[in-house]
Amino acid sequence: MAATDPEAYLARIGLDPSAVEPPGLETLESLQRAHVTAVPFETLAVTGDPFGSRDGEGVTLTLPHLYEKVVERERGGFCFELNGLFGWLLAELGFDADRIAAQMLSDDGDPRPPANHHAHLVSLDRPYVVDVGCGIPTMRRPLPLDGSVRADTAGVEWRVVESDRPDAAYLTQCRSPGDDEWADRYVFDATPRKLSYFEATCDHLATAPESSFTGDPTVSIASERGHLKLSPETFSRSERGDRHEREVDVEEWYDLLESEFGVEYGPA
Repeated sequence: MAATDPEAYLARIGLDPSAVEPPGLETLESLQRAHVTAVPFETLAVTGDPFGSRDGEGVTLTLPHLYEKVVERERGGFCFELNGLFGWLLAELGFDADRIAAQMLSDDGDPRPPANHHAHLVSLDRPYVVDVGCGIPTMRRPLPLDGSVRADTAGVEWRVVESDRPDAAYLTQCRSPGDDEWADRYVFDATPRKLSYFEATCDHLATAPESSFTGDPTVSIASERGHLKLSPETFSRSERGDRHEREVDVEEWYDLLESEFGVEYGPA
């Protein structure tokens, strides 16, 4: 099995392959927006079934495995999986794209562990950060590195500024509707990396008891003007800062997982 069909990948994210134009900013933005609204950020491969005896199948960072999971089985994943496969698609479509290692910042501003996030740097008229795997808030548009502000359809503003940290050149920030202050999301530099570079950190985050990913499963997906999120106890729908949350029972959890996030994952 090999990841050799970019047209099937485009169909997976709801794009007509014949309508995808040559590499350019408009095409790149269309690809990113389509991906985050079609492929969920989900950690079931790590946590397994929260209500049954089914263990997670684990995470494997090889392109054939990622293609089979995301395209053929129509599942999602977390950043290393989603951006891991998306980088292959960008290359297949002719974009000048490099994988870059980023560090998501904890609440205390400490970026741990190293290389805990995978994103892309795409060169067009200038470099742009492109990311289809950063969870909530979801990055929907390519971001230039010059500090200019880009607002998305969910009302979230984004920018990339120079970092004052000695270990990173740039800082990605966002500001949600109603917020006055910018929130730091992750730091990064422009050093190109291979997909294999992320394997050690991916394995740690997918297996370590102290990892934020090895507790309850996380499932989220971008909508046109917000996002949906499912936990074992609640389902929430947010739209331009307006958030509604309700409790769910076990049976409804499986139904919502399929109907709202496109993941077929019935009881074991």
